[in-house]
Amino acid sequence: MKLLPLLTPPTHLTRLPRILRLPRLPRLPGPGLSSALLGATALELFVLTGHVIAYPLGLIPERGRATPATPATPTDLPVKAPAAPPVVLLHGFIDNRSVFLVLRRVLTRQGRRHLESLNYSPLTRDIRTAAELLGRHVEEICARTGHSRVDIVGHSLGGLIARYYVQRLGGDRRVRTLVTLGTPHGGTAVAPGAGVHPIVRQMRGGSSVIEELRGPAPGCRTRFVSFWSELDQVMVPVETACVVHPDLDAVNVRVTGIGHLALPVHPTVAAAIREAIEAEETDETDGTAGEDATPSTGATSVA
Repeated sequence: MKLLPLLTPPTHLTRLPRILRLPRLPRLPGPGLSSALLGATALELFVLTGHVIAYPLGLIPERGRATPATPATPTDLPVKAPAAPPVVLLHGFIDNRSVFLVLRRVLTRQGRRHLESLNYSPLTRDIRTAAELLGRHVEEICARTGHSRVDIVGHSLGGLIARYYVQRLGGDRRVRTLVTLGTPHGGTAVAPGAGVHPIVRQMRGGSSVIEELRGPAPGCRTRFVSFWSELDQVMVPVETACVVHPDLDAVNVRVTGIGHLALPVHPTVAAAIREAIEAEETDETDGTAGEDATPSTGATSVA
């Protein structure tokens, strides 16, 4: 399957009409790109500083959440669930839920969303193991909230863990929409500590995990929305953060002017994530979700 051009007309896009109304920045010319890269790098350092300060807050367990010792059963389901499905936030490598402080504020602004974050240990050595943990977490949330499906937002490695759960462990029956931010779907040639940490080696192109995700995924029910930045210096090449698979319903959203660390904290991206999720809710309300018989790959952009 070929990627559509990054600035395709609206007629080529699928079920993300409101994202098209977000402000767009023109593609920068050659000389300007260096200035844009300097600006993005400065922003990355600013975000990193703020995140180091907020990091300890993310180590504190979320209030009001208890994980059962045994897998949930259908008898655990409440009688009635709220309208909007829960959103699960999954951080990247050597990180925690504090990276989603801005995104949580945006998603909860209307006070109607149930959000939860999963902190996985930086000592986790295998994406498959982390995906199994995610699966148990999702089952517990569904049992506790009464929802049969959830939405997931994953940053970097978190998006890859979520995709493995959806595509290889049957998670598509639970995950309605998977939003990924700077995730190396095709493997990245730049992975910090790749020669040391096994789970980071799995993010490199040609790894066994990446090859598994290239395999067939017929009938996958999850919708993918992948945000990728043209100035992401962790994704090499930058297009590796796009979902390109003939069996998957995917939209790839180009982000301009920011780097890898800024993706989960930039207000415009956060607003686009909210609209991507709500677009699916609108489709379900209108009865249009799933009306296309074949998977689709689209592309759009946000500033």
